[in-house]
Amino acid sequence: MSDSEHKHVSKAGEAQRLEIFTGSGRRRRWSAEAKARIVAESYTDGRTVSGVARRHGLTVQQLFTWRRQLRGAAAETRLAGFVPVAVERPLIVGGGDTTSVVIEMVGAVVRVPAGAAPATVATVVQALRSLP
Repeated sequence: MSDSEHKHVSKAGEAQRLEIFTGSGRRRRWSAEAKARIVAESYTDGRTVSGVARRHGLTVQQLFTWRRQLRGAAAETRLAGFVPVAVERPLIVGGGDTTSVVIEMVGAVVRVPAGAAPATVATVVQALRSLP
């Protein structure tokens, strides 16, 4: 047997190689909520993608893939007619409520009074979308 052949048994005094694998050892499943939470954390000021990935036991490539997938999902949602909404103050429901909804888009501000007809609001929003 030559020295270049693979030997299963080492001779006395020879070094042996030992590999230790850490981690789950199996494919992990992440819920959509967990992915969204981790992606949102990666966009937080002062955080790096590599730091967030390392903290959650992910590769940087995996986190970038999730970010790209969620951006695509957000774009599809916007195409379906949904837009992000920020609530500045809680809506108070009760008699004599004068609360209105404020829509800001394409440099215009539209104040929709409580009780406005949905068809009218949809027409105004559609007209704003068609502006250059």
